[in-house]
Amino acid sequence: LPVCVVSVRERCRTSLVQRLTAEFPLAGGGGGSNCISELQFVVFVYPGICEIKESASQTRDVLKQHFNDLKGTLAKLLDERLVTLLQEVDTIEQETIKPLDDCQKLIEHGVNTAEDLVQEGELAIRGGIGEQNEKLWSFTKKASHIQLDSLPEVPLLVDVPCLSAQLDDSILNIVKDHIFKHGTVASRPPVQIEELIEKPGGIIVRWCKVDDDFTAQDYRLQFRKCTSNHFEDVYVGSETEFIVLHIDPNVDYQFRVCARGDGRQEWSPWSVPQIGHSTLVPHEWTAGFEGYSLSSRRNIALRNDAESSGVLYSSAPTYFCGQTLTFRVETVGQPDRRDSIGVCAEKQNGYDSLQRDQAVCISTNGAVFVNGKEMTNQLPAVTSGSTVTFDVEAVTLGSTNNNEGGNFKLRVTISSNNREVVFDWLLDQSCGSLYFGCSFFYPGWKVLVF
Repeated sequence: LPVCVVSVRERCRTSLVQRLTAEFPLAGGGGGSNCISELQFVVFVYPGICEIKESASQTRDVLKQHFNDLKGTLAKLLDERLVTLLQEVDTIEQETIKPLDDCQKLIEHGVNTAEDLVQEGELAIRGGIGEQNEKLWSFTKKASHIQLDSLPEVPLLVDVPCLSAQLDDSILNIVKDHIFKHGTVASRPPVQIEELIEKPGGIIVRWCKVDDDFTAQDYRLQFRKCTSNHFEDVYVGSETEFIVLHIDPNVDYQFRVCARGDGRQEWSPWSVPQIGHSTLVPHEWTAGFEGYSLSSRRNIALRNDAESSGVLYSSAPTYFCGQTLTFRVETVGQPDRRDSIGVCAEKQNGYDSLQRDQAVCISTNGAVFVNGKEMTNQLPAVTSGSTVTFDVEAVTLGSTNNNEGGNFKLRVTISSNNREVVFDWLLDQSCGSLYFGCSFFYPGWKVLVF
């Protein structure tokens, strides 16, 4: 397991031992030592034994099922190939024997005709003179029209097709080599989940390699609710971190990851599933605001073609200091210098942008505004796929000894496209939580918040 996961488990086990020994005082002497040994076995050894036995049992079931499926598939493929070859035999047989059958029928017809003519001649000879002449005349007439010396051309025996089956026994050696190399049993997966970080409406999953000899080309992350029996793919790629969105608060989810080696097609065994959940309330945009269309979970806002004169705010002040607020721009429209994405102390209607007092924001051209004033430092312009993050921390409470007009100072870090600006934001009063908002003057902009 990764060091961080192991350390967490060790701390939990140590804490459990301390709690149990504190709640159940042990008598001195050998009895106490025996109780401690049994307790250590229960906390440290038994879970490991259970994990080995359970994983071994699951591996046996997977191997048996896989090879049974493989045998069934191979038998089906062999049967299909046999049917195809037998059909080829039938086709060749029918096509090549037909001319010979026609020749045989023609010869039999000629022989039967000759026999009938001979019988008619014998009857003509046996009859009377008058009757004999008439029958001989009829016999002679028929005989002149029958070519008894003409037979159809019969092919030589060497020209007659002779069917045979050509089977290459080397396929057995090829299949045998592949079968002997098919499948491996690993004592542990090459990758493990390293960390789960809760986010509003999501969980950041980080994983790492634990096998130095394994070169990973791609990773595959799956998740499911703990009440579900089915894992679903949520990410396939080369990164070692991914945020899983659409997470319901206070619901346990299981996560697992596997990897594909460099130049390989098959995936590695799955990591040990890790359970995580988010206690943070999901961020949502305010529904029903003219000019913006929202997704079903209200975490994606699309600037539509309708007229809009104002800022789309969050439905509640769900952003707290110490957290990271992330905006991901899915699609872009025509930029305007009055566009804005940012946070504010309170909703204020009547403004067409967050470029105002008691707010900090970034415009789509990269300009940063603090309480309505543009900073000297700028960030890169916002493009499709850009991620803008806000990190806010409380610096001081109470009055300040300057003339900047605020008595509550926050340290703000705005990051975008691998650049960041850091500044102090002065507010008139303390804020336990903040609203977020956006404003776009042209349609086409789509923003995801988490």
